[in-house]
Amino acid sequence: MSANETRNLIETYYTAFNALDPEGMTALVSDDIEHRVNEGETRRGRAKFAEFGAHMGVSYREELKDIVIFVNEDGSRAAAEFTVHGEYLQTDPGLPEAKGQKYVLPAGSFFDVKGGRITRVTTFYNLSDWVRQVSA
Repeated sequence: MSANETRNLIETYYTAFNALDPEGMTALVSDDIEHRVNEGETRRGRAKFAEFGAHMGVSYREELKDIVIFVNEDGSRAAAEFTVHGEYLQTDPGLPEAKGQKYVLPAGSFFDVKGGRITRVTTFYNLSDWVRQVSA
């Protein structure tokens, strides 16, 4: 893929995220996607990726703003920096109780891309900052 095609792929991924469309996101990943979530287990495969997306839609309502996408020259890797504007809807095990708390959190993701699909996504944010915001 070219750098422009990869940029378009990542933009489409985040458009689906902001549209609360986990199926649209899942359609953009490879069958053997490696999904590395912040402070969590690595999930492998499209089914695990879809499961995570469905769970996120129940526990959180998030919109990503100020998205900046970076792509290497051959389009095989990309990164994005953004600000998460969210609401904590349903308590996740091991995390503070959800009461509709709102939060704003800087975050970023890294991608590998091959054959027109995302083959890896790794997301980072400051979990301590998130816990502080939802615990206040």
